[in-house]
Amino acid sequence: MSQQFDVVVIGGGPGGYVAAIRAAQLGFNTACVDAFKNPEGKPSLGGTCLNVGCIPSKALLQSSENFHAVQHDFAKHGISVSGAKMDVAAMLERKTGIISKNAAGISFLFKKNKVANIHGLAALKGRQGDKWLIEVTDNGAVVDTLEATNVIIATGSSPRQLPGLATDNHMVLDNEGALALSAVPKRLGVIGAGVIGLEMGSVWKRLGAEVTILEAAPTFLAAADQQIAKEAFKTLTKDTGLDIKLGVKIGEIKATKKHVTVNYELNGEAVAAEFDKLIVSIGRVPNTSGLGAEAVGLQLDERGFVAVDDHCHTNLPGIWAIGDVVRGPMLAHKASEEGVAVAERIAGQKPHVDFGVIPWVIYTSPEIAWVGKTEEQLKAEGIEYKKGTSGFAANGRALGLGQAQGTVKILADAKTDRILGLHMIGPMVSELVTEGVVSMEFKAASEDLARIVHAHPSLSEVVHEAALAADKRALHG
Repeated sequence: MSQQFDVVVIGGGPGGYVAAIRAAQLGFNTACVDAFKNPEGKPSLGGTCLNVGCIPSKALLQSSENFHAVQHDFAKHGISVSGAKMDVAAMLERKTGIISKNAAGISFLFKKNKVANIHGLAALKGRQGDKWLIEVTDNGAVVDTLEATNVIIATGSSPRQLPGLATDNHMVLDNEGALALSAVPKRLGVIGAGVIGLEMGSVWKRLGAEVTILEAAPTFLAAADQQIAKEAFKTLTKDTGLDIKLGVKIGEIKATKKHVTVNYELNGEAVAAEFDKLIVSIGRVPNTSGLGAEAVGLQLDERGFVAVDDHCHTNLPGIWAIGDVVRGPMLAHKASEEGVAVAERIAGQKPHVDFGVIPWVIYTSPEIAWVGKTEEQLKAEGIEYKKGTSGFAANGRALGLGQAQGTVKILADAKTDRILGLHMIGPMVSELVTEGVVSMEFKAASEDLARIVHAHPSLSEVVHEAALAADKRALHG
């Protein structure tokens, strides 16, 4: 006998579990089907983000930053420390504890909102009247059958593999393996200078590894504003000590039980680099295999993403898709907001998600964050703009923190003064970028931001100063 639901969400990541909770809040009989299992073989909600992505990486970043501070920064505060050691096992145990706490929190929210929590792989099997039939399997055996009026696909993404190179998470690692190294490798290679590569490279560099990052693109962080990207490159290579090579052409890679040899070409010169571990972080691909797309006629695009319209509706009635499995940036917060929007659309509401006002963050030290158009994009689109910049070097709060480096840059329309972009590198800019998100969502001008009273001393004063600079009336620079 099939279980009957108004809404079934396939996938329990940041898009799926939020969609399920919101649907239940709106009065729908809702289920969420998720297949993830932790290393102990137990179900663990939260998807890649919570289990092997956003959350554990931030835990390790904080641990490594603390260790680095003990070794290099505490003396400036008059604090003497000698013989500091990193217990990697304890660091990983702390990370695992954070994951478990958050996963348990999601389970609690499901119970609180009466969302049916079903473990297994879900596949679309067909349509019966106005209901979609869904089969749930675990270890190849059918464990449940569901019927739903609406289905929200939130199956997420998986690491893109290098052709011909097997990821064993022992010698050749993806994001999951990079988060679970039991010891600090002496020589760590990273293919890909994106978010994962930079964050994981930073973690293990601070803990003592020699880190080399190989990036195929000739430009560092091409998606970011290049003034900020160039400052980030200088800081990460000079201060953090990452060896970042751009314009690399990867050749043959050989992995043995003791090391990994990467053959590549740089500036016409052939190089053979030997590493103790290799992280491959060259992007991600949508999880649509096994979903039953072909069986029900669900349209996928040429790259395997579920094809959707501006409202996340697929080509089939009652089937929606959100997050990494559809177009747009692969960001957890984007997935969550799409999940909320879809649940509300099912309820007849008219929500919106503005893709032009989605923040991006890279949690290196210093952090990198931005929202809106880059200066390069504005030039390419022929949009007349003005800009204001300010730095953390003279900011009292940043000096007190010992993190007085970085820049904030505001871009505004030359005629209307409406803020078009906010770009920054510096301490806690993952939090400061929201000031730009809110401003842009409410169509604010740079003068609006400049007229707002900012607390003193605070890091946010640098945003205020950049807004003043956009009108050529900076007070401290």
